Amino acid sequence: MTVAAILMAGGESRRMGSPKPLLDWGGVTLLEYQLRQLRDAGADDVIAVLGHEPDRLLPLVRAAGARAVVNENYREGRASSIRAGAMTVDGGTTAIVVLNVDQPRTSAITRRLLTQHAGMQALITVPVHGGVRGHPIVLAGSLLGETREVKEETQGLRGIVEAHDADVNEVEFDLPVVLLDLNEPGDYKSARRTYFEVAP
Repeated sequence: MTVAAILMAGGESRRMGSPKPLLDWGGVTLLEYQLRQLRDAGADDVIAVLGHEPDRLLPLVRAAGARAVVNENYREGRASSIRAGAMTVDGGTTAIVVLNVDQPRTSAITRRLLTQHAGMQALITVPVHGGVRGHPIVLAGSLLGETREVKEETQGLRGIVEAHDADVNEVEFDLPVVLLDLNEPGDYKSARRTYFEVAP
C-alpha cells in the first residue's frame, strides 16, 4: 500500500486568535507534531497544504521532510485546500489520509486506520467513537479524482463520504480523542492538559 497524507494547515485561525500550526504541542509546534505522526504512521508522502502566512510555516515543513503546497485560494474554504493537496498526490497512490492541523492524532490512531483500511480493502475508512465519526479519513486511491474536485457547497470531503456511505468502513475507538478539534483557546487548553495522558 502506498500512502499519501494531506495535512491541511492553511486557515487563518480566527477563533483561536493565534496560528494553530504554531501552537505548542508537546514541546514542538502542532504542525511539526502532526507531520511527524503522519510519517510515523506509515505515510510515504506527507503534504502540508498552507495558505495564511505560509512563509512562517514553510521552514517547519521542509525540516520535517514533508512537501508543502501553498493554496493561494485558501480564503475560499477548506475544500480549496483539499483540492490543492489532492492535485499533488501521485496517481498511483493506493490510500490517502486527510487530516486538519487542528485535529491532533497519534501515529497509532492513523496506523490502526490504515491497517483496517487495507485489511478490509475499503473504499473509505473513518474512526468512530460513541456512534460519532471522527478524523482522519482514509480514502482509497480510486477516489483521488473525486477528491480533486470537492466543493465547498457539498462540504468538501463530507460530500464524498455521503456519496459512498454504504462503503464506509467504521473503526471503533474507545477514547474520544478521534473526535478532538482545537477550534478555540478553551479547546486547546483543555486538550493540552489531557491529550498525552489518554491518547493511544
